[in-house]
Amino acid sequence: MMPASPFLVGITGGLGSGKSMVCHFLSEMGCALFESDRVAKELQLHDPQVIEGIKALFGADVYSLNTAGSLVLDRKKIASCVFSSSAKLDDLNRIIHPKVADEFQKAVFNARRQGTKILVKEAAILFESGGNEGLDAVVVVVADVEERIARAVQKGMGVREEIMQRLAAQWPQDKLMAKADYVLFNKGTPDELKKETEVLYSRLLAAASHCTDHGV
Repeated sequence: MMPASPFLVGITGGLGSGKSMVCHFLSEMGCALFESDRVAKELQLHDPQVIEGIKALFGADVYSLNTAGSLVLDRKKIASCVFSSSAKLDDLNRIIHPKVADEFQKAVFNARRQGTKILVKEAAILFESGGNEGLDAVVVVVADVEERIARAVQKGMGVREEIMQRLAAQWPQDKLMAKADYVLFNKGTPDELKKETEVLYSRLLAAASHCTDHGV
């Protein structure tokens, strides 16, 4: 008999909030992890329909071949287009998000087959893409805006003005928090964030057990 479905948890938060670190900690604690943004990037390089859609939207020259003959996407050029045009961003999302949703369903099936208790879905724009549908719980990671900007700049995501533009294209934190089942405040060191994540993990385990007990 197929094991019970895993407890599905969405993790989201704005740029520089620390959601990826939270997901890393949860993975270490035993959760399965589906990284929506990483999957989307892979689709942009390997899925023929996605590639053709991006070429049609931004021009064939956004793709090139590197010295090894592998396909390369000019992500900076695309970023500069979509973060200055909400219409372009919407068009790009319509190309990619249905494909990511399909991949997530495959991950859910595999997690269920393996008897995984909790499957975490990391997504930068979980609510905006409709990726929260069908999830059992959603966690929003929040942090001070200035700290988020500093982290993003430190990671080489752009200068302050570019980061501000990207933040403006995302939902504000208070809007995300209003739709969350759990809110995790990233306001200290990585060690402190890990301790907060351990508390979160305990709560998720309890919620997952509750769902299993009631046949959800």
